[in-house]
Amino acid sequence: MSNTSVELVLVTGISGAGRSTAARALEDQGWFVVDNLPPVLLPDAVQHISQSQSIRRLAVVVDVRSGHMFDDLARALEQVMRDGFEVRVVYLEANDNVLVRRFESSRRPHPLQGGGGILDGLTRERELLGDLRARADLVIDTSNLNVHELRRKMDAAFGSDEEIPLRATVMSFGFKYGIPVDADLVFDVRFLPNPYWVPELRELTGQDAAVSDYVTELPEARRYLDQMAALLDIAADGYLREGKRYVTIGVGCTGGKHRSVAMAENLAARLVKVGVEPLVVHRDLGRE
Repeated sequence: MSNTSVELVLVTGISGAGRSTAARALEDQGWFVVDNLPPVLLPDAVQHISQSQSIRRLAVVVDVRSGHMFDDLARALEQVMRDGFEVRVVYLEANDNVLVRRFESSRRPHPLQGGGGILDGLTRERELLGDLRARADLVIDTSNLNVHELRRKMDAAFGSDEEIPLRATVMSFGFKYGIPVDADLVFDVRFLPNPYWVPELRELTGQDAAVSDYVTELPEARRYLDQMAALLDIAADGYLREGKRYVTIGVGCTGGKHRSVAMAENLAARLVKVGVEPLVVHRDLGRE
């Protein structure tokens, strides 16, 4: 039987990817946040807090700073779930180049680098966290996010008390900059006519009405949008059945300026109609 007395979120991920920012965002939303809890103490902490009348939303930050005790995390999570508590896992990550720059700018060593370099520590950390990332409910790639954008993503995922069946981040991107590593679904809109080749549209973006109308005026564009929304509508029940409440949808064109932006904005509007709460992010807009 599920124990609904406490809403429980586990915040974890790669060092330097923004765990502290994510935890502060939850704390500002009224969550009770416990940072760097030794995993072996997790079941007792959850049981104790569940008996409190004042704490109903608990966020626990767990990471490799726990050292060898991190090995106890899988058993601790199993025990918490056997006790009837539902655990949602938020996993923060970023690419190695970004993480190395962040560590170098802070002049702090990676907790697992030992006598090696930062990349050695990151490689070891990814190995340790592989299983946890695979079971995460929400993966956030912070490579191209500043602290304010990360907070907005956390607010969108956890800030509302209203019961939303499924939340979605709709992310436009440019294929030439790489596919978003945290995308659950990826749609390619490069088959649509490119506004870049229309002189009066070239300097505009997919957020401008003229570009949006140009991209979506074709029947195949509208059918594609309808099918994208319908696919998520079909998958939503399965996601929820598997305990997945957050999905990231990537919509890509060549450079992430025109077609993907316009289609992402229009897709978000359609998702509202099928009961999905969307957050729109334009990853590569303004990058060129």
